[in-house]
Amino acid sequence: MSTTTLPRRSAQDPYKLGRHASHGGGGGGEKSTGHGDGGPASTFIVVGYGFWIFLLSDIIMFAAFFAAHAVLATSYDGGPTGAQLFDIKRTMLETSALLLSSFTCGMASISAAQRSKFSTEFWLLVTGLLGAGFLALELTEFWGMVAQGAGPDRSAFLSSFFAVVGLHGLHVSAGLLWLGTMMAQIWLRGFRPDIRRRLHCFSLFWHALDIIWVALFTVVYLLGAA
Repeated sequence: MSTTTLPRRSAQDPYKLGRHASHGGGGGGEKSTGHGDGGPASTFIVVGYGFWIFLLSDIIMFAAFFAAHAVLATSYDGGPTGAQLFDIKRTMLETSALLLSSFTCGMASISAAQRSKFSTEFWLLVTGLLGAGFLALELTEFWGMVAQGAGPDRSAFLSSFFAVVGLHGLHVSAGLLWLGTMMAQIWLRGFRPDIRRRLHCFSLFWHALDIIWVALFTVVYLLGAA
């Protein structure tokens, strides 16, 4: 009677952590995956996961503003419509600046992983300049609309427009302050583990703002101009 010999299991299980991986804060090292007997995930992973939960709560808030605008999008009260107010070319320029800043933010993350201080600072600076340019275009748009008598108190449509677009602008402003702080910390203290975690969270935040803007550009501007 023949017997079948099962393949011998590899001595090194890729899903288990060795005891040497338990160094570092938060119950695990920076390279811990959270699988097997190596203990909980690293602080880097835990912080990133927690920040994703915050971003989801922020997206829920934006969803409420989007829903309000969808209801009030045609409540003009005899005032100007989106087709009369929106300059799609200007908005496309804003979109290009913000999407390009997402690319440069990604380059900064890659440079930080390589511990290149000059390259990281350079890409963060470019990201900040593009974000500032986006805000300048948005504020110019707001100022022009108010000057035409199309302020947020003119109609429900304009109230919801200023609310949802302004909310996104406030997030970009907060992101620029955060970016400046990160540049100063990297310049003075280098790539400490806590600074790398903060930079990772900033990158998640900035990319999330770009995703929200794409939805905002489509729902508010393109459909409103149509």
